[in-house]
Amino acid sequence: MSRAVSVCLLKGGIGKSTTSINLARELAHRGSNVLLVDLDPNGHATTGLGFGEEFYSEAHLGDVLLDDADTEPRELILETGFEIDLLPSNDRIEQVESDLGGVMMGSARLKQRVVDPLLGDEYDYVVVDCPAARGKLNDNALYATQNLVLPMRPESGALSGLEKTVKRLIQPAREHFDLEILAVVPTDLRDRIDHDRPTRRLIEALVSKPNIASKLPNFAYTDPSFFEAIDNGSWDDDLPKPGIRHRSAIDASIRDHMPLRDYDSSCDQLECYDELAQIIENGEVNR
Repeated sequence: MSRAVSVCLLKGGIGKSTTSINLARELAHRGSNVLLVDLDPNGHATTGLGFGEEFYSEAHLGDVLLDDADTEPRELILETGFEIDLLPSNDRIEQVESDLGGVMMGSARLKQRVVDPLLGDEYDYVVVDCPAARGKLNDNALYATQNLVLPMRPESGALSGLEKTVKRLIQPAREHFDLEILAVVPTDLRDRIDHDRPTRRLIEALVSKPNIASKLPNFAYTDPSFFEAIDNGSWDDDLPKPGIRHRSAIDASIRDHMPLRDYDSSCDQLECYDELAQIIENGEVNR
């Protein structure tokens, strides 16, 4: 089954672009044709794959989405050399967001002009890297994909960012169309889980909420009883290391403009991105 998915959270700097790039790459590694769409005005997925010059090109996504558009999305799509294609962002995409507010069905343009024509025929999966702020670009992404991956880093404001995304983006959208959260993905975790540090506080908060815990991939899930066992000294096994853990190779791969698999195919965190790809394929977490 073909599927589109948005990587989204109303908070910046939490690994959306890194997650988008590596999710798309792992789907491709598993044998699928994949298009990565960069809707973030910062263009981190675009520049992170080495297309800094294209970020400033004359032709851009507005030429596809707006009323006077006469450009086919295929004319803008780039081959990355990493088995995925890219529909890049552009330094003028913020103006496109403003312009979409004044057109008929401005929230449906990405679905009508990019996702529907390409998904299933040319691509098995479309992965959309979303902006960190509310607006027409995020509205377009949600309506076009109707599936979400929500990445989170263990830092101040992480849980409030998730709550804000649910209340300000997901719940209003669900009044108009079905919108499924496929996975909540803790990323860039560094601390031991038995210490009262950001990693523990994030994981413990997520697994304590059943509606969120059911969306945690197996690599990020820990039974809530684990924390009680740790605190009372009855835990005898090795400590779990839930979530996508911090690795210098992940940061270095973005600096070197390539997905993690192509930078370091031996990195142990590729297993996490592979499981995330399987979740997208299956349409749910299988515990």
